[in-house]
Amino acid sequence: MTVLVTGGAGYIGGQMALALLDAGESVVVLDDLSTGFAWAVPPAAKLIVGDFGDAALVDSLIKEHGIDAIAHFAAKIVVPESVADPLAYYLNNAAKARNLLECAVRNGIEHFIFSSTAAVYGEPAANPVFETAALAPINPYGRSKMMVEWMLEDVAAAHPLRFAALRYFNVAGADPEGRLGQSSPVATHLIKVAAQAALGQRAGLDVFGTNYPTRDGSCIRDYIHVTDLVDAHLLALRHLRAGGSSLTLNCGYGRGFSVLEVVDVVKQVSGVDFEVRLKGRRAGDPAALVAGAERVRVELGWAPKHDDLNEIVRQALDWERRLHNRKG
Repeated sequence: MTVLVTGGAGYIGGQMALALLDAGESVVVLDDLSTGFAWAVPPAAKLIVGDFGDAALVDSLIKEHGIDAIAHFAAKIVVPESVADPLAYYLNNAAKARNLLECAVRNGIEHFIFSSTAAVYGEPAANPVFETAALAPINPYGRSKMMVEWMLEDVAAAHPLRFAALRYFNVAGADPEGRLGQSSPVATHLIKVAAQAALGQRAGLDVFGTNYPTRDGSCIRDYIHVTDLVDAHLLALRHLRAGGSSLTLNCGYGRGFSVLEVVDVVKQVSGVDFEVRLKGRRAGDPAALVAGAERVRVELGWAPKHDDLNEIVRQALDWERRLHNRKG
């Protein structure tokens, strides 16, 4: 059986490709390399450089490689950018996903894994936030992902396609074996930015918002190790292949750290006291997002193995050193 991984040259999609290969699966990666890297694709996977919204291309890949499942990671993911350029996000994340789903239906694909986000909750009324909470995204990124969840529900009701939509909280860390990590040259994830500051690759770090209604005034997020996250994807695929019903699940640890707390951990683990600049709030940032994460454990038997912030930070620092040496 072969899995098509869209966005498989990126951070999480690349980890998924590695995990699928480790599990004995055949993998085809479809990525336009706009933010991903060809070198990040494992040699055992087949890399096709192209657009996941190109229906003719996707049709041909499904037929040529005998694809039976799609794991869809390709997306634009930067919240402030989505606020500034919403149409680009609705095109890439929603309209092209519609084309991909049409290809899946046309070719009889029955198993679809979707990379969703906690941003669909917007500013939740309470934390932790559970899957039953109202969807009220406050930025185009979250809305574009919510649209795909809606499409999946409607398509699954009309066709023999079952899906798992996994709502990520804040993904961090790197492959424990050092094979892959966050590699984008334009860092947007807090732990990656802080790691770069600690290693002297950037002049300090900006903290956006210090007057939120949180314990120290900075935003609170639930940080999940990328390897634990990908394990949930593998379990979800196994669930669907065994005839399980469609699922929508939060992926997080059920506890949150503030931005300032994360910065302190990076300083402690790295031993570097880098500059921290306090700035105003950014548009589209909720004060707190912490996962109600019981359902993924019950439905899939998922159990995290790397739920320690110090470990996450240490591996992120190690990856930044590897990445820097690679460029050098």
